[in-house]
Amino acid sequence: MFELPEFVTLAKQMNDALKGKTIQRGQLGNSPQKFLWYNRSHEEFDQLTKGKTVGEARAKGKWLFLPLEPGYVLVLGECGGKVLYHNSGSKVPKKYHLYVTFEDDSFLTATTQMWGAMELYEKGEEQKRQYIMGMKTTPIEPEFTFTYFGTLLDDLTNGKKRSAKALLTQDQIIPGLGNAIAQDILFRAHLHPRHPIADLNTDQRHTLYSAIVDTVGEVTEMGGRYDEYDLYNNPGGYIRKMDKNAVGRPCPECGAEIEKIQYLGGTCYFCPNCQQ
Repeated sequence: MFELPEFVTLAKQMNDALKGKTIQRGQLGNSPQKFLWYNRSHEEFDQLTKGKTVGEARAKGKWLFLPLEPGYVLVLGECGGKVLYHNSGSKVPKKYHLYVTFEDDSFLTATTQMWGAMELYEKGEEQKRQYIMGMKTTPIEPEFTFTYFGTLLDDLTNGKKRSAKALLTQDQIIPGLGNAIAQDILFRAHLHPRHPIADLNTDQRHTLYSAIVDTVGEVTEMGGRYDEYDLYNNPGGYIRKMDKNAVGRPCPECGAEIEKIQYLGGTCYFCPNCQQ
């Protein structure tokens, strides 16, 4: 599944490859996907996208916003799979969930795995969508300061009990993070996934804050994770330290054997020595 670094990468590449292009035709998918959300019929999407010009893409959280000017925004969110740009003359994939052709005969396709949204809104209406409306500050924004982070933790500890993993993966408290990137953040912060955030001391708060900002920054700089793909079908350059390949191998810091547990709906990978 795409997380914030992958969507940032896609948005930058779209601005290089797509900005200013005029749409010849927009088509929704030719392959059924039970948990894929559209908000337009095939006919509406075709009619509303034809002749539109691609504006400047941006990413926020696990969402990508691509203006189609005048007056509309194409929204891709909470999805994985592939979003690919194809030069004129390229072969169209057999299956797709989105297919947008430009006047120069280049085209964009998107396919998703598991679930996701591919929706077209009148400009401004996308901000009323669930999960976009009221989205909190993301780790790549200047407003994501340690002061902001501390206030966020204080507010959370006044409510229900939450663990370090819950902070990073549940309810988009910190938008754009998911289970994959959370593993390396927790490893860098030397925190067990079950560690209660209410028990974090000042030094641990600083360490966790830095781990979030530094990990997201590094993954973004390297074009995303190695098992996700960019607009040109190239894998990202960031190799996760804590994933399925690490289990049973020595910790890169202390040499202890990496373990895994099932927790909060997903697998966690951790060092039992560094992350007690």
